[in-house]
Amino acid sequence: MDVVKACQAVRNPDRYRFLELGSGPGGETGIITFTPDELITTIGDVVLSRRDMGTSYHLSVVLDDAAQGVTQVVRGRDLFDATRIHVLLQALLNLPTPEYFHHDLIRDGAGKRLAKRDDARAISKYRAEGASPDDIRRMVGL
Repeated sequence: MDVVKACQAVRNPDRYRFLELGSGPGGETGIITFTPDELITTIGDVVLSRRDMGTSYHLSVVLDDAAQGVTQVVRGRDLFDATRIHVLLQALLNLPTPEYFHHDLIRDGAGKRLAKRDDARAISKYRAEGASPDDIRRMVGL
């Protein structure tokens, strides 16, 4: 990467924003702006690659979204803060920034969040058990 272009991207305050169509953990919605200094104090260093893994989640999703022409991203609210990292990477790599929609996490009866890594039930299982689209929308806070 050209160091001059990277520095210009970091200094461009217009690149530190994204449109939030849902809401963040504190109810943030609309145009979300942040500064490089806020990234340093709230997030710190971010691992993009290690010897034992080809690339990090952050770099992978940014590159995948751009390569696939993604214009809207829907994610759980637990990933709201990671969006700032993604927007910075998009600026550094001169990639477009999609719109984002962060939603409530779906939880089981005990309040534990449902996650693929914990072998959580797929939406298809809820549908097979009779859940309607409206039922599923309520589960994610829509």
